[in-house]
Amino acid sequence: MHFGVAVCAPLLARWLRLRTFYVLALPPLITFIVLATELPTILAGHAITQQVTWIGTFDLRVSFSIGTLQWVLGLVVSGIGTLVLLYCRWYFASGIPVRTAAILLAFAGAMLGLVTCDDLILLYVFWELTTVFSYLLVGHNPANEANRRAAMTALVVTTVGGLAMLVGILLLGSVAGTFSLQAILSRPPSGAAVSAAVALLLVGALSKSAQLPFHFWLPGAMAAPTPVSAYLHAAAMVKAGVYLVALLAPAFATVPLWRPVLLIIGPLTMLLGGWRALRQHDIKLLLAFGTVSQLGFMITIVGIGTQEAALAGCAVLIGHALFKSALFMIVGIVDHQAGTRDLRALSGVGRQRPALAVVTILAAASMAGIPPTFGFVAKEGALGALLHLGGSAGVAVLVAIVVGSVLTVGYSLRFVWGTFATKKDTDHHIEPTRFPAPALGFWLMPAIPAVLGLLLGFVSGPTGHLLDGYAHTVPQGEPGELVLWHGLTPQLGLSALAIGLGIAIFVDRRRFAALQRTLPGLGDAGALYAKAMRGVDRAAVEITALAQRGSLPVYLGAIALVFVVFPGSALIMAADLPRSVRPFDNPAQVVVGGLIIVAVVLAGRARGRMKAILLVGVTGYGVAFLFLLHGAPDLALTQVLVETVTLIVLALVLRKLGPYFSDRPLASTRWWRLILSLGVGSVAALAGLVAASNRTAEPVSARFAKFAYEFGYGKNVVNVTLVDIRAWDTLGEISVLMVAATGVASLIFLGIRQPVSRPRRRPVEPGEEHTTWLRGQHSLSPYSRSVVFEVMTRLLFPVMILCSLYLLFTGHNAPGGGFAAGLITGLALAVRYLAGGAGELVEAAPVDAGKVLGLGLVVSVLSAVAPMPFGGRILESYAVDLHLGVLGDVHLVTSMFFDIGVYLVVVGVMLDLIRSLGAGVDRQTLEASRS
Repeated sequence: MHFGVAVCAPLLARWLRLRTFYVLALPPLITFIVLATELPTILAGHAITQQVTWIGTFDLRVSFSIGTLQWVLGLVVSGIGTLVLLYCRWYFASGIPVRTAAILLAFAGAMLGLVTCDDLILLYVFWELTTVFSYLLVGHNPANEANRRAAMTALVVTTVGGLAMLVGILLLGSVAGTFSLQAILSRPPSGAAVSAAVALLLVGALSKSAQLPFHFWLPGAMAAPTPVSAYLHAAAMVKAGVYLVALLAPAFATVPLWRPVLLIIGPLTMLLGGWRALRQHDIKLLLAFGTVSQLGFMITIVGIGTQEAALAGCAVLIGHALFKSALFMIVGIVDHQAGTRDLRALSGVGRQRPALAVVTILAAASMAGIPPTFGFVAKEGALGALLHLGGSAGVAVLVAIVVGSVLTVGYSLRFVWGTFATKKDTDHHIEPTRFPAPALGFWLMPAIPAVLGLLLGFVSGPTGHLLDGYAHTVPQGEPGELVLWHGLTPQLGLSALAIGLGIAIFVDRRRFAALQRTLPGLGDAGALYAKAMRGVDRAAVEITALAQRGSLPVYLGAIALVFVVFPGSALIMAADLPRSVRPFDNPAQVVVGGLIIVAVVLAGRARGRMKAILLVGVTGYGVAFLFLLHGAPDLALTQVLVETVTLIVLALVLRKLGPYFSDRPLASTRWWRLILSLGVGSVAALAGLVAASNRTAEPVSARFAKFAYEFGYGKNVVNVTLVDIRAWDTLGEISVLMVAATGVASLIFLGIRQPVSRPRRRPVEPGEEHTTWLRGQHSLSPYSRSVVFEVMTRLLFPVMILCSLYLLFTGHNAPGGGFAAGLITGLALAVRYLAGGAGELVEAAPVDAGKVLGLGLVVSVLSAVAPMPFGGRILESYAVDLHLGVLGDVHLVTSMFFDIGVYLVVVGVMLDLIRSLGAGVDRQTLEASRS
């Protein structure tokens, strides 16, 4: 539903304008409601599971499972997503950015899939979808260099971590024998391979959650619009890494690398983020570094792997989602209304908008761990879990977390003061910031999570009982509890110490800032990343310059040499050669083979380009004749047509080259090329011989004739194979054809395809005859015309079109089909162009080649999915017999529509090639001559 509504967003925006956000908020809202109704199931300790068969033959399923942890994350993702999308209604009041809105909703769907799927492979798919959507959202304004750079940095860092995670997923799945998360977590495997797999999974989690040394991408991603930051970088995407650690902790917290990695990186990230937050003047960047710090705190707690820590970590996750999403949305309101995020320029906002200030104080108090907020309850639980960790390592982690909490209180106060306080400079009074009243809905959206963060503090006991379902999945440690008042406990003392020192840092902020400036820098991971990327770019340039010299013969020679050396040597050493080979079936094959050999030898000796192309064409036509002698008229027809098209295309290209390959005498290196060519031919022949003589099973094609007639409803095995039995291959091939045609057109036109327009009529010269055989010949010079060619074109074109249509509609039962028919139509257009020039081509086909290509692909795809609404499978064919009285009987097969799509794609490709290599080159030559 998320993805479907996102696709419809452009259409909705055209009708509803800003009200579109109400519709976009419906999928996450419905998700939230559905998940909320499952509360009894979750309280009972049951998981909600569902499986959808994907590819039954390979037993592949799309599996989902919702336990307590997944349920909590699902509520966070859907609830905060609903509020953020509604918030966008007022944030983007000047105009709806349709692309951003649609991608944000699609991201919500991907994140929902990530936290509910029960398959590691599917989890990786959703994981990378969030990466791609995040890249598109951060880089929402490609004209802005900061957006481009931040988006690329986030993409590279998280993708590198994701690739490491993919290796870990494959390794873990191979050891466990399954990719099901439920199966793996219920019976966790062990061993060195599992330790390596878990370490790789942690790389993905740490990069996604912006932990050291990957932390630098998150502050840079604040170039995204504030609603994006409020959702992706506070409540959703950065939680993916925390979720993965929390998911795996019950099973793998005792793996050797687990705790040392998480209990070192987490506290260090918390300290670094808090330290950097206290130095920021941009309140959005302040929150960004605060998010880095809080993520380090969460990773530390969920990584401990005890029941008490699991309960506290889940609570910290909920509290962070509430207060940080609220604070980011408040930043958006301030920026939107005041036009600045610089805390040095903001003054007197609190007096003007006290309600907004109160909402901010509630959210900031939860972030700082001030009672009675839920943030305080969660932090108390976390400190209790750390106190019970024990050992010198546990003491070190506890000290680091307390110091990090001190910094958290300091930057929380700095945020509230910097945004709302009335400030005075030592020399003059700062003028109050003009702050128009925001709309009710605008500030109500952040008010909801901020107030909820307060209310949950008073009902922390029931909330803790609800989260026990996840905590009890952890086999280590004693159960914990979430309560607002534990009594006079050590964790309460540590909380009071952190709050007191944090207030002291804020009160004496000038001296603390001076202290920060005097201390040596901690290093800039972003600068190291930039330096590493420059090194990669430099290495790529050097390797490219070394390996790619710009010589096509060198490239082809290297490929051919590798082919001869490796597969050739393997064939010679290990191949089981046939004892006897039948040289030929028909004496005509010997004659055709001899002609091919003569043509090859002459082509190798030819110095003229056109002569060489024609001789190579002879080899192609010879192969077509061999197909025909072997009883394959479809292949022969297609080979002849492809060879003819190739000759025409090469002839068009050769107009820009000289008539000869070289004016110099032939170099001795030609003998090396000859030897290499003979080697390639020998290896290819040997491979074919070995493959044909070492078959161990019945060829799959042996039953194609039966299949073609029984469920393809056709007698032409080749065509039915293309449009039915192996139609997926054909769909991929026509897609490749579209890419190739677009690439050629882009190279010729240096951008988009040129618009189709009829050329101006050339004035008739004195004494010139007015006889017109072709409609577009008026644009051609009389000295470039051939009356015989024009007459023959006038006669041949309709015949060729009729032949192509005949082959298209009879190809299911006789030689032909959409591919061959499209080639004939393309050749007919080529003949029109060669006879009458660019103007004649426009007259023959006054359509954009890109539209023909797109229409063909759409027709093919629609015909492929059309059976699904009627209970059929993709690309399933149906036969319809029509009795038309005197017109006879018609046997119609639905796969013909797929063939029509293939026909249109081939025609579009031909039109693109002729228009670019023909008319496009003509235009460039004319412009060059004029200049």
